[in-house]
Amino acid sequence: MKNVFLTFAFLCSGFLIAQEGTNMKKVITPPEVVKIAFEREYPGKVAVWSEEYVGDDEDEIRFEAKYNITNTTKAVAIYDNLGNMKAYELQIPFSQLPPRSQAYLKKNYAPKAIREIAMVVDDKKKTTYEVGVSKDAKFYDVVFDKDGGFDVSIEKN
Repeated sequence: MKNVFLTFAFLCSGFLIAQEGTNMKKVITPPEVVKIAFEREYPGKVAVWSEEYVGDDEDEIRFEAKYNITNTTKAVAIYDNLGNMKAYELQIPFSQLPPRSQAYLKKNYAPKAIREIAMVVDDKKKTTYEVGVSKDAKFYDVVFDKDGGFDVSIEKN
């Protein structure tokens, strides 16, 4: 029985390690200038940091600070390597979407298809709403402008 348990534990840990490599970003420690910028903007918040390469040739680096606003609300602050904030994402409930966005989603997607909703403010202070939805075994980001008008739907891998 002990051997069966050990074999099972070994297989599970191997599966989890394999999943970590494919689905999760590597947790990192950002440059000091980025850390200071985050701490100045969000004093007392504890972030989990990851990095992502962006741009046409993936030659720009972004540092993502994921943290909790409350026990049920999460946020992400995204910085460049100089500590300049590039975007801020705040998890919001469906009821905080503009009415036009709510109407579009109700018409085009089943309620269970909606997976995540965020208000996004970029470095130019442009506000958009991003709604992650599942449809036909695919995942999409449906993007709305600040007034709730449909902007674009982007298929995610």
